Amino acid sequence: MKRTIFLISLFTLLLAAGARPVMAQSPKIGFVNSSKILSEFPEAQQANKKLDAMGRQWQAELERMSKDLQGKYDEFQKKEALLNETEKRAQREDLVALEQRGIQYRTQKFGNDGELAVATDSLLTPIKQKVIRIIEEIAKKEKIQFIFDRNDQILVLLYGEPKFDYTNLVIDRLKRGVDK
Repeated sequence: MKRTIFLISLFTLLLAAGARPVMAQSPKIGFVNSSKILSEFPEAQQANKKLDAMGRQWQAELERMSKDLQGKYDEFQKKEALLNETEKRAQREDLVALEQRGIQYRTQKFGNDGELAVATDSLLTPIKQKVIRIIEEIAKKEKIQFIFDRNDQILVLLYGEPKFDYTNLVIDRLKRGVDK
């Protein structure tokens, strides 16, 4: 019994002695600004230009549809008193159908699963993956255990000393095309 207690105690001491260097070393932490990285990375800039152009084109079409609907509605209001019930009902149905087409077009182009969301995902996902790979490479090279994101939309890191900001290093590596 004494021998078992002695072995357990010895094992615990050896385990504690071996763990001490790991516990004494504090983790190295850094942060990046993902918004700045994406705004300065040429591939991301090109992707955003494409997405903006698509969005502007579709927005212009929505505005044209809205003006068309408003014009037909104004015309209907002017003539409404002169129309019989059948004509009124038919024109109201046409106005509702035009409005529904506008709503459907907006959802098709700008909805959560719309064409713009799909295009954004397909264009930006490979770029984000490249950025993450560069961040991982820098973290391994610099022996950083944790890298946080600190950008304008999401404040995961509320304070960070500038010497631990690796944003510019990531941007530099992306611009030089150092992607393994």
